[in-house]
This record gives sequence, structure tokens and C-alpha cells, in this order.
Amino acid sequence: MITGQTASGKEGAALAAAERLGGEIISLDSMKVYRGLDIGTAKASAADRRRAPHHLLDVVNPWEKFSAARWAELAEAALGEIRGRGRVAIVSGGTVLYLKALLYGLFDGPAADPALRAGLEAEAERLGVTSLHARLATVDPAAAARIHPNDLRRIVRALEVQQLTGRPISQLQGQFGNLRPGLSPVLVALRRGREDLVRRIDERVERMLAAGFEDEVRGLLASPGGLSMEAAQAVGYREMIALLEGRLPREELAAEIKKNTRRFAKQQMTHLRSLKECTWLDVAEGESAEAVAARVVEAWNG
Repeated sequence: MITGQTASGKEGAALAAAERLGGEIISLDSMKVYRGLDIGTAKASAADRRRAPHHLLDVVNPWEKFSAARWAELAEAALGEIRGRGRVAIVSGGTVLYLKALLYGLFDGPAADPALRAGLEAEAERLGVTSLHARLATVDPAAAARIHPNDLRRIVRALEVQQLTGRPISQLQGQFGNLRPGLSPVLVALRRGREDLVRRIDERVERMLAAGFEDEVRGLLASPGGLSMEAAQAVGYREMIALLEGRLPREELAAEIKKNTRRFAKQQMTHLRSLKECTWLDVAEGESAEAVAARVVEAWNG
């Protein structure tokens, strides 16, 4: 498993490691599962997919809902197939909730309540996502502290669980921290210096905008199904939608995406620090993906 903050170099290291180990990559990214969300998610190119087989990319349409439970189910199936071929599975990405679902399983919470969810989502549409986050902070401060104020999907689920069970989701998720039986992963987390990471984030945003990101989002919004609420909340897509709807001046677009991406990266680091299984790998500025992969393979070989 190769994880880390956004723009830390996970994908390049995973590709190089896959070539060294004869491996196949399982994407650990909650937005890359959506078809058509390509530029804004830095999804693996056709050339990258020729270098190593990729799994869990382009799984659902952009207007469909998707969950950690569904991802974990598909990841388990992919792991079985890869092992059956005698190859190494490399799980790579930065969605820590999905990583925890694979490592520890998911808590046995209540089933989704469509009417309750619809009411909460309508409230977010009317009053703003941060208003729901403020409510969560009053009923479950621990959950609110680890969920970003703009992460509508997770805020709604936390409020839903609290209302349906009368107990905070942070208490019900107490099993997080105990590895599932029979699982002994090598989990490497890439870590870069702050200035290096900020520079890489800024460069990624500039490349994204230059590569036709605006046209990608226009096309997604114009498609018959549009974008699901989850997909529309992804960093980059949220800001571009605001631009296209006239709520964000064009001259502020790049700066807003960069700022929110840095915020997201900080949130990722907070979650990653809670994983005691992590082997931290400090990556030097300018260090090649091949050099990083060599150190990952060394950790794999023990």
C-alpha cells in the first residue's frame, strides 16, 4: 500500500514499483471511480495503464452514488484476482476512509435512510454545507474534528447515524485500529516538506487548468445525468462549478483550487497520522519516482 497527501508522488512511485515487482495497481481514490472525472483527478493515462494494469478506475457514472463499502467490496475482489495470477497487488491513493475500510473493515451501522439523507442534503443546499458541519460539531465533536467542513457525504452520514441510533458515529467506529484477520500489509506513506508539497500542488493545478479542465467540467454538467453531489464536491470540481455558475470570478479560480487543495492535503495528513501501521518515507525534493519506488520495494522485501 502506497499512500500520502495529494501531489506527494504516490502514483509515480506505484507505477515504478509495479514494474519492479510485476504488480497491478488498485486505485485508492474516491473520485477516480467516476467515469469522465479525468483531468481534475489526475487519473492514470492510457500510457500509464499500459505500464501496469489498473483496477477501480472508471467504475461508475458521474451521476451515481458510491460508497466506501462498495469500494472495499470491489477492492477485495481485485485483490483475489491479482493474487490468483501470482502477482503483487499495489493499493495506491489518498482516500484514507477507503484505506481504513480495507485495513479494518466497516462498522456495522444502520442502513441509509433515503428520506433523512434527502432532507439533510436539501438543508445543505439551502443553508450551506458548513451549517451541517456546525450541527455535527454539537452532537459529535470527535467526528466533526476529523471531517472537513465541505465533505458533505461524510457529514450527512455522520448525522444520519447519530439520528438513527442516538449514538455518535465516532463511538460506533471504535473498531478502527484493529487489522482484519489474515491481513498483514506493507503500508508506506510518502511525506514531503511543506514548501515542496505546496509547489507540487500549485504546479498540478496549473497543469490541470491548462489541460482543458474547464471543458471537462462543462461536459460533465451538460451530460444527461450531470454530477452526483459527491462528485460535485471534489476539490477542483467544486470550484470550477462555482465559476461556471457565476459564483466565483475567473481571476480567483486557480488560487481558490490551490488553497482548498492545500487544505485537503492538511486534512489527509491528520488522518494518516492516526494509522499506526504506516511506515513513513520522507521524499526529497527532486527525488525521482524510480528512486522512491526502490525504497518502497525495499520496505516490501522486508
